[in-house]
Amino acid sequence: MLLHLVNPNSTASMTEQAGRAARRVAAADTVIELWTPPDTPASIEGYADEALAVPAMLAAIRAAEARGAAAHVIACFDDPGLNAAREVAAGPVIGICQAALQVAMTLASRFSIVTTLPRSVPIIEDLAEAYGAGRRCRRVRAIDLPVLALEEDPAMARNLLRTEILNAATRDGAEAVVLGCAGMAELCDWLARETGLPVIDGVTAAVKQAEAIVGMGYRTAKTGAYDWPRAKRGGLFSEVA
Repeated sequence: MLLHLVNPNSTASMTEQAGRAARRVAAADTVIELWTPPDTPASIEGYADEALAVPAMLAAIRAAEARGAAAHVIACFDDPGLNAAREVAAGPVIGICQAALQVAMTLASRFSIVTTLPRSVPIIEDLAEAYGAGRRCRRVRAIDLPVLALEEDPAMARNLLRTEILNAATRDGAEAVVLGCAGMAELCDWLARETGLPVIDGVTAAVKQAEAIVGMGYRTAKTGAYDWPRAKRGGLFSEVA
């Protein structure tokens, strides 16, 4: 299968990192196509960044489907434009936050999330509630480090993440921890070894979920909320599939 991995921000190195994590767990017959938009924010850190990134992402998903993509992964933990993406795609579209929380709820009765900046905490808390994980998510923690700093100072990022994961275990009663940023994907295994907890990365969770859904033969529902967008003058799309 052809799996389209979308990084909604314009930082190509973050796309490549997510791609490496995805390919590490992908099945032998899964081809992962990466996409980085040229004119979106360098990182997604808030609702305005999300809004600016979504139109290019939707166009890319449509183009990928025309090339034969069977599924799509949105590699941003805010799951920006997820419902809109499901409108424009026939194949399943997986957000890494939703995928990670579903794994966390399977592996642990209580878990915490560790993200980058404090401003992301209420956004992720609302997502956890919307995805049915509100009671089981003990806390959303932030290391107070911008997204791009995960690459600029990886040693500091590792240490801050390790500290917050241990705090989640001792202070929150978390039995597992979800990494709240796609830019943390390659730290997942190291953090699990260092802390002794299940540490869940949304990129790999989303890839395996996409493979499973496609393997079962399912596609996105096209009646009701996820029906194709109506073609209209001034709309994003001039025609529908």
